[in-house]
Amino acid sequence: MKKLFVFILLIITVVNILIFTSDKKWLYKAFYITYLQGYTSSYINDFVHFPANIIDNGTHQSWPISKQYNNTKLPEFASAINDSLETVALLIIKKDSIAFEEYWHGYSADTISNSFSMTKSWVSTLIGVAIRDGKIKSVNQKVSDFIPEFANRKNSKITIKHLLTMSSGLDWDEDYYNPLGKTAEAYYGENLRDLVLNLKAIDPPGITFKYHSSCTQILAFIIEQATSQSIDKYMQEKLWKPLGARNPALWSVDKKNGDEKAFCCINSNARDYARLGKLYLDNGLWNGVPIIDSSYSKEAIRAAELKNIAGYKNTNYGYQFWLAKRKNLNIFYARGLWGQYMICIPEKDIIIVRLGRKYGEKLNDGHRNDFYAYIDAALEMFP
Repeated sequence: MKKLFVFILLIITVVNILIFTSDKKWLYKAFYITYLQGYTSSYINDFVHFPANIIDNGTHQSWPISKQYNNTKLPEFASAINDSLETVALLIIKKDSIAFEEYWHGYSADTISNSFSMTKSWVSTLIGVAIRDGKIKSVNQKVSDFIPEFANRKNSKITIKHLLTMSSGLDWDEDYYNPLGKTAEAYYGENLRDLVLNLKAIDPPGITFKYHSSCTQILAFIIEQATSQSIDKYMQEKLWKPLGARNPALWSVDKKNGDEKAFCCINSNARDYARLGKLYLDNGLWNGVPIIDSSYSKEAIRAAELKNIAGYKNTNYGYQFWLAKRKNLNIFYARGLWGQYMICIPEKDIIIVRLGRKYGEKLNDGHRNDFYAYIDAALEMFP
């Protein structure tokens, strides 16, 4: 027993030495937020452990309630998935009216949770807003116009479009399970700016789609430089208030008075996440008022002309939106870790928002089986 204690003590000492010598002190924070709270990774309400900036709402524009509201039961296969994957919110909007809405595990229409990478689609939209505002010339503008660190030879060819389409060629490994990797450091660390602005290109840009969060974080820094505003204030002024959000949102930052984690961490509710879907279904208009140009909104949900890492034609990704087909219907959606979805089916005028604690099995086409299940359920309920 004494030998075991000495061995454990030795391991702890070695780990601490490695953390200090590798300058990865943020691992202590990660350990506290995850393992000491009973988790092994991030979770939808871990935002309570991070500092955040408030995105204030303005005049609330409520969603109309359909005459069919909650008259149609959720199919059994969808209920089974909700149970097994611990769905906390499921919202279906048909023709701009809430047709179905249900909450579980103590959640309600006002409960906020982490959108994770659904945030990326909001950041893309802010790029569209900045272009409409004349703060950015076009998606083809060089990143180095805003970020001096990108003026070096390897990074100088990267454009905003390359970041939007995840084809920057930057050296980043999107690994959610490596506690020592860049993605974990971006999430739990306290120096996002240095982490992403010091990245170097290892592949030529504009050729291969390779998903990684640094692209979105750099887009956020571009927005701030172009607009002379913090991204949360620009979001508040240009999207959250004009879209009539129900509640204020929280945008997690890397440290107090630090930078917003633009790749992951807007925290809000299902009804307010759905507003982004309506904006794109209406080609960039909100109740007739232009928010982004229709040309940008259409391009954002069109597959970028790239190859994927397997060498095949990209069919799944636009400007920080995922793309799919189901039952001959075109679909675009925002997607976050653990199955956060804001799904749009334009031909049916349907928006689906699902929030939850787990996601389904990843399929060969890059999407997950639970994603398709929510679509099938909505189409069965509201054909």
